[in-house]
Amino acid sequence: MQGTSFIGFGRGSNTGASSHAVNPATLESLEPAYVSPSNEEVKKAVELASTAFPIYRQLPAATRAQFLRTIATEIEAVADAIAARGVAETGLPEARLRGETGRTVGQLRLFASMLDEGSWVDARIEHAQPERTPIPKVDIRSMLRPLGPVVVFCASNFPLAYSVAGGDTASALAVGCPVIVKAHSSHPGTSEIVAGAVIRAAQQCGMPEGVFSVLYGSGVTVGGELVKHPAIKAVGFTGSHKGGRALMDIAAARSEPIPVYAEMSSINPVVILPGAIAEKASALAEGFYQSLTLGVGQFCTNPGLLLLPKGMETEFIAALQEKIAAAPTGTMLNAGICKAYQEATSACGAQPGVTTIASAQQAATGQATPAVFLCDAETFLTSPALSDEMFGPASLLISGTPEQLLSVAEALEGQLTASVHGTEADFASAGPLLEILERKAGRLIFNGFPTGVEVCHSMVHGGPYPSTSDGRSTSVGTMAAYRFTRPVAWQNTPEALLPDELKESNPLGIPRMVDGKHL
Repeated sequence: MQGTSFIGFGRGSNTGASSHAVNPATLESLEPAYVSPSNEEVKKAVELASTAFPIYRQLPAATRAQFLRTIATEIEAVADAIAARGVAETGLPEARLRGETGRTVGQLRLFASMLDEGSWVDARIEHAQPERTPIPKVDIRSMLRPLGPVVVFCASNFPLAYSVAGGDTASALAVGCPVIVKAHSSHPGTSEIVAGAVIRAAQQCGMPEGVFSVLYGSGVTVGGELVKHPAIKAVGFTGSHKGGRALMDIAAARSEPIPVYAEMSSINPVVILPGAIAEKASALAEGFYQSLTLGVGQFCTNPGLLLLPKGMETEFIAALQEKIAAAPTGTMLNAGICKAYQEATSACGAQPGVTTIASAQQAATGQATPAVFLCDAETFLTSPALSDEMFGPASLLISGTPEQLLSVAEALEGQLTASVHGTEADFASAGPLLEILERKAGRLIFNGFPTGVEVCHSMVHGGPYPSTSDGRSTSVGTMAAYRFTRPVAWQNTPEALLPDELKESNPLGIPRMVDGKHL
């Protein structure tokens, strides 16, 4: 590992401000130091991406699909190195790193298959009707086209699937957008290993230099300069509300504002209806505990809020307390996240009307244990701070009448997920609750818990603000590609000038809408 940025097919300088990754379990500083690029190097990365865009956007879909598959193969070839460095940088178990590697290469191949199938471009053809009265109809054809160079910010909690070659990068590259990645300071070595794999794939596939770069350094300085650059056309971000909001503000202040697709914060409410808790309180407590503590609670879909029917919560809470009493400590991703977790749980426990079911005691530096709190619906509705995310294995339980819990659901901000546990009889009368939750969340889950996001064509991993900056989008699944495209129409265009996707002969053989019918 060199500790320098990837600027196109070259490397950045090894002089300047630098920082080390830190093993969160031992607090050991890891070599090498990672050097921030100079302002000139940041500009060069953007210039290379801008130069690559006119070439890359015109490559056949099959060529881009082969590029994505080659990236996947190159990542698999360094899976052992990823596992070793990833464990040291994140404190995550090796099985998690290998599983996330599998997910990363899987989504690259999923986007390649999307390109092969072809319908993602949403090709539409309306033939001319010159005889139509009173106004003749012109020939109109449209499809999605790439926006331009995209900046992707790596996530702290997913060193692979939401980082260098994760979903944002895969979806942008798939549609024809060059990508500049801002690596996360928590796992720079893992990022370097994966970045090398992507660069090797780009060179093997004859991609234009600048189709991919990775920069180290501060998200505020390096990241801010990237978002400000006029050649950048969109941003993908997974992280804190504060960070996402800052990028949104920078992008909005540009002379040409650009979209920022930020996944920021979500407390992912879980509702247990009366019939379900009466039938299987202990089993629900077990499932909730497993979801709450998975990965030391460091998932964007962690269940941070649980709504319980008043008067029926005793058995559930007792079973949950028993599980938490025996819960092991876990290493959090970095010292900053651990400190924020301790502060958030302390603040929640200190709120008037809130009872601590399990105290979040820090067993050792960088370690955390679950924290679960309880309040009634009235307390929650009159205490806005109780809606704040506690990133980690913490959750707030709310007890209330059916009417009160409807009010709680209505008071929630936008969420990535909302889960409901119930019987057939429960669901028959849950219409008002489900209608509210559909408006509040991007994914509704029935008789299940929110952790675990399937990478597939129909997945929606997004939701109304502040869970994401734009609730019309998803960061997981092939619909993520639409974030980095825009529709373009061709009117009365000669056949030779049309993209292959819109030509009358349909040389690519892709599904299209022709005169209002899908063919």
